[in-house]
Amino acid sequence: MSHKVNWGVLSTANIGWAKVIPAMQKAAHVNIVAVGSRDLSKAEAMAKDLGIARAYGSYEALLADPEIDAVYNPLPNHLHVPLTLAALEAGKHVLCEKPMALTAMEAGLLREATQHSGKLVSEAFMVRHHPQWQRARALVNSGVIGEVRAIQTFFSYFNTDPANVRNQADIGGGGLYDIGCYAITTARYIFGAEPERVIAMTENDPNFGTDRLTSGLADFGAGRHLTFTVSTQLVPYQRVQICGTKGRIEVQIPFNAPANGETRIFIDSGADLAGGGITSETLPACDQYTVQGEAFSRAVLGQVPLEYGLEDAILNMRIIDAFFRSTHSNHWEKP
Repeated sequence: MSHKVNWGVLSTANIGWAKVIPAMQKAAHVNIVAVGSRDLSKAEAMAKDLGIARAYGSYEALLADPEIDAVYNPLPNHLHVPLTLAALEAGKHVLCEKPMALTAMEAGLLREATQHSGKLVSEAFMVRHHPQWQRARALVNSGVIGEVRAIQTFFSYFNTDPANVRNQADIGGGGLYDIGCYAITTARYIFGAEPERVIAMTENDPNFGTDRLTSGLADFGAGRHLTFTVSTQLVPYQRVQICGTKGRIEVQIPFNAPANGETRIFIDSGADLAGGGITSETLPACDQYTVQGEAFSRAVLGQVPLEYGLEDAILNMRIIDAFFRSTHSNHWEKP
């Protein structure tokens, strides 16, 4: 294998076309060589726009391309596992958009395929690659805010388009799947632990049937709690508070960090309620999709271990499953 990984893209999904693929093309070890779509004209349009050499009119044709080493799968949620399985069977590594599956059991179907193929699979939580999150975790581990006991996360946007996949319940739409997964992943990242039990409540859109407002509480044991609210039909906003016994860290733009702009985190000693104890750290511009693509490519090349693989994705899905069970049982559920 050369010093670059040859990538194929499954679908012309907007997140790939507008954000992920242009960012990955900036990575040193990434070479995007093909895009596949069920609509050849869309694949050709994306290939022309982004300078990609080949366009295919089906996913199967792309996966049959022997020059492709890895694929990026940004398809709707219900197609994540089927097309990841197909890619593994075709001998490709897979970077799959979140959530990895619709259930942990479905995600588990990928185990045998990864073992048989020997290929890598990773869930595309780009936030864990951004320096602002790595800095936040380093500050937590340094003890500067004491013992971390609580994380509060709010993440919302407004989308009432019935054609949008996020508003289609039968293919994995809704707030918990789409953005609640970020609250769960980042809490696991900061606590360095898994929740012992969770409870949630949702309010569903009467027409779409998707959860448009979900709030959850996760007990990570040892007096550590995650509380979050996510919504697909509220004012666009996002913020994370990491609270310890001696201070607080606030991540200003935790999830959609600007690719070409600085980011800031605030460290509050709690000296007074007016913010007199707040200092800020500014981190330089970083495209988290570029860093994610580079990290996965280097793992494919054997240069570094894969930090977040299939088992991590399955753990996250178990927690999402438990939150969904809780919305029906109205009780605490164990992942």
